[in-house]
Amino acid sequence: MAILKRGLSGEPVKRLQEKLGVTADGSFGPATEMALKEWQAKHNLASDGVAGPDTFMAMGLPELVLLKQGTRGDTVKKLQEKLGINADGQFGPGTEKAVRDYQQKNGLVADGFAGPATLAHMKLFNNITADTVKSSQIPLPGASTATASGGLRSIWDTIKGALS
Repeated sequence: MAILKRGLSGEPVKRLQEKLGVTADGSFGPATEMALKEWQAKHNLASDGVAGPDTFMAMGLPELVLLKQGTRGDTVKKLQEKLGINADGQFGPGTEKAVRDYQQKNGLVADGFAGPATLAHMKLFNNITADTVKSSQIPLPGASTATASGGLRSIWDTIKGALS
């Protein structure tokens, strides 16, 4: 899941709600959707009530950017340009392969997803840094703090709801 929409819940939704100034309960309901549509319209984005990479970047939430197959938009296009592949703004199998190749060549986890760690390494966006990577992770369940052995997981792992 690389987008947030009605019916989802989790830490990314809570961060979006905090940015929108609505009740930050972590559940994406009608009030969040309405506030998001208003914010998108005010900032000249597609006012569809769905938050994806372009909305996250415009909102100053780079820790929520996760580019993967099916993602589309300007953020994907910039990634494709950096990778030197056809920049059509649609993350398909070719983009996934190029991301995986980049990750392998640079000692990153080669999962084909362009999340904060990959994007920070690429230095593609000035606001996606090592601090962004840290803020995109939370402790594993049952761990009070991160450990040197990697007691962290992506905040996207907390998403529950109507996945499609």
